[in-house]
Amino acid sequence: MSAMHDALTQYVALRRALGTQLQEPARTLIHFVEFLGREGAEFITSELALRWAMEPKLVQRATWARRLGMVRRFASWLSTIDPRTEVPPRRLLAARRRRNKPHIFTEQEIVRLMDEAAQLISPTGLRAMTYATLIGLLSATGLRPGEALALDTGDVDLQSGILAIRESKFGKSRFVPVEDSTRAALARYAKQRDELCSRRATEAFLVSDRGGRLHACAARRTFAKMSCAIGLRAPTGSRRTGRGPRLQDFRHSFATRRLIEWYRAGLDVGRELPKLATYLGHVDVGHTYWYIEAVPELLQLATERLGGRQPGGEQ
Repeated sequence: MSAMHDALTQYVALRRALGTQLQEPARTLIHFVEFLGREGAEFITSELALRWAMEPKLVQRATWARRLGMVRRFASWLSTIDPRTEVPPRRLLAARRRRNKPHIFTEQEIVRLMDEAAQLISPTGLRAMTYATLIGLLSATGLRPGEALALDTGDVDLQSGILAIRESKFGKSRFVPVEDSTRAALARYAKQRDELCSRRATEAFLVSDRGGRLHACAARRTFAKMSCAIGLRAPTGSRRTGRGPRLQDFRHSFATRRLIEWYRAGLDVGRELPKLATYLGHVDVGHTYWYIEAVPELLQLATERLGGRQPGGEQ
């Protein structure tokens, strides 16, 4: 194993000892170290880091910036050991901060995605059940995908229907109540999971066919393929699965449906919004207001309310 591989192993171990999971960066940086090996490089330079970060084609600039950011943090640590290391400047590949337009799933699309998930093939059949449960859970609760994948069995109270979300985004924790139908679906999954995979090396609630925790990158890739299969994404003709709905859009869809229901019911959305912000785990209610601006139907309903009209009514 090369000195750079040894350094990466030490870096990952240190970050994890400090409480960072570092799952995706650890796997991604292995590819960077392999790239350095192919280039015959003994130390990191900004030019090599930039060239590697921009290798993927047909991706957004933010993807390049994220890859470079992983290298920058590794290089910053490594520079304290090897002074030859160049730390790429922060604005060398700055991402253009722009939120993607959310895809609001229809009930029919959610059903089709769950049906497609149920067709996923694996030796035990657990893969199909896990992905169908993941989609159903995200749709019913509005959890961030990472929050759903981070759930341990002890975080899911199948008796009272309460999910414990621990130290999620911005280090916040919260309890999320679920509908009884969702609780029952989670209980069925847990029973089937335990029957198919009684010996697991993880406490994760959602597990892969091999019995390990479902990784975010695998979940995104599988979801993209399912979206292509039902026509929600258009293949680009390359190995990629095109652009289109993401797992994160289930969260947007959940929030949007709730806001539309409140507007149509004549509720004071301004007073109700902080409740939704708390449920979603937003640190600032302004983040929740974004849905009103991003979804045309919500913006129209809000405009009608401000104009003194009952939503959906005539002037």
